[in-house]
Amino acid sequence: MNLANKLSLFRIILAPLFFVAYILSTQFIDNAILSVALIWSIFFVSEITDMFDGMAARRLKQTTDFGKLIDPFADTLMQITCFLCFVIDGIIPAVLFLVILYREFGILFIRNLMLKKGIAMGARTSGKVKTVTYIVAASTVLLYIGLYRLGIFVFLQPALKITAIVIFYLSVLFSVISFLDYVFVYRTAGKSETEK
Repeated sequence: MNLANKLSLFRIILAPLFFVAYILSTQFIDNAILSVALIWSIFFVSEITDMFDGMAARRLKQTTDFGKLIDPFADTLMQITCFLCFVIDGIIPAVLFLVILYREFGILFIRNLMLKKGIAMGARTSGKVKTVTYIVAASTVLLYIGLYRLGIFVFLQPALKITAIVIFYLSVLFSVISFLDYVFVYRTAGKSETEK
């Protein structure tokens, strides 16, 4: 269990903490500033540790098959948790969340199939682009949520909400493209196996 993998495991723990903070902080924390700060802190720490675990794996030469699998799993867990919170809050349509959820389960299935071939499929470029759009979308929603809960810059809130929804639609598009890319890689790996 190297440093990079420990950071990934830490991010897995942060996912349910984010859910609890997002859903329950308004009920148990009277101070809106503290509530918003808690949500943003968990989200920020999750994204920073995501960046650091990749750097640690490369610089310390600690890239492992386990790391290739747990890193995207930790990403997905946090992203799905964020998006579920946004659906519960009525900010993003449930259908977008459903497409993203199906995509993530599909990727998990493909990764398992690849493991049977002895290949640990890590994150691909298309998956990384998808992740960036997820982060931008989630950040935009969290900015909107922060302003809404604090009751400030009311004039900006409708525009932020619309922007977040548009970015989510783009995220769904990128997630579908990414899924097709992973399917292509799997099919290519299958052909190369039959050629041996």
